[in-house]
Amino acid sequence: MTATSDRTSTPLPGRLGDPGAEYRTDPRADRRLREALARFGLDAQAAAPPFPRDTPLEERLAFVRGAHDAFEGLYAAVAQEETHRDDVVRAVRTAPGRDGDEIPLYVFRPAGTEGQALPGLVYVHGGGMTILDCDNRLHTRWCEDLAATGLVVVAVDFRNAVTTDGHAPFPAGLHDCADALTWLDAHRDELGMTSLVLQGESGGANLCLASALLARREGRLGAIAGVYAMVPYVSGGYGWDEETKRAELPSLVENEGWFLNTLMMDVLVSTYDPTGEHARDPLAWPYFATVEDLTGMPPHVVSVNELDPLRDEGIAYYRKLQAAGVRATGRVNLGLTHGADSIFKTAVGDVYDSTVADISRFARSLAG
Repeated sequence: MTATSDRTSTPLPGRLGDPGAEYRTDPRADRRLREALARFGLDAQAAAPPFPRDTPLEERLAFVRGAHDAFEGLYAAVAQEETHRDDVVRAVRTAPGRDGDEIPLYVFRPAGTEGQALPGLVYVHGGGMTILDCDNRLHTRWCEDLAATGLVVVAVDFRNAVTTDGHAPFPAGLHDCADALTWLDAHRDELGMTSLVLQGESGGANLCLASALLARREGRLGAIAGVYAMVPYVSGGYGWDEETKRAELPSLVENEGWFLNTLMMDVLVSTYDPTGEHARDPLAWPYFATVEDLTGMPPHVVSVNELDPLRDEGIAYYRKLQAAGVRATGRVNLGLTHGADSIFKTAVGDVYDSTVADISRFARSLAG
């Protein structure tokens, strides 16, 4: 007897099947993360911005500055019980930027390894290329934990598109990452780095992938041993109509409001590329890279989270890397929202630890 399934009786997941669903009601949700998000009031639907996308730019910039402060407050609260490690040392260096700016670099390495050459990891923080400080406690904790595995970790303090001082839209932040990479490649002996692997989450993953694309165009790809992109924010399609989202990137609908609101992300997009002229430029939005753009790239890892609105764009990028013949590995963390595997260490420590270990393994496997 042949068993058959009645697909019509199986509801579509998340908000694809129930427009009123929330992360806290999703049976796929990680129980520990759900409880942690509830403590911060984040287990319900993430709020949409209070205005349309065509609101004057200055009002959008002011709103994004407020979002920066709110997320910085969340990150501080999440990390407040965690202390600095005493087995990692930190130094600060600067690299010259092509736009006449100086790029701060925070260098972490295991204590007692001065003079030793170790695999290098270049960390680029998330925040939609627009918000969050590089030098905050949560990002520092991430770099310390990675360095403690035997890596030299360098966090790049690139220019956000929106700051208290003004507006630095695309490609300012990308240029900073590219120029930091060039400087690090030239000083790897001085810093004790045998190789350079790019790693970032969300908007940081965008900048890592875009840095590799730009390096390929500029003839600098040999400096990059590999790229580890977590929950990549790479499509810019967060303001697409629902029909387009469902057809192309259904997770934007399925997981809408699970920690992230897509219209809120669209406001960030509108300040990163205010004119929209780069909407399909792969240096701004790597999702639009062609197979030809990706041919010859170094090894990549693309890690996505099951209950993240951005899940499907990360998977699509991984598929494109595969089509281009790039050595690419894909990872999926079940039950997690966007960024939970790097943000919520206390709640999902096993996932956090396995992610840190996998990044370290990847960097070591590519060490020169």
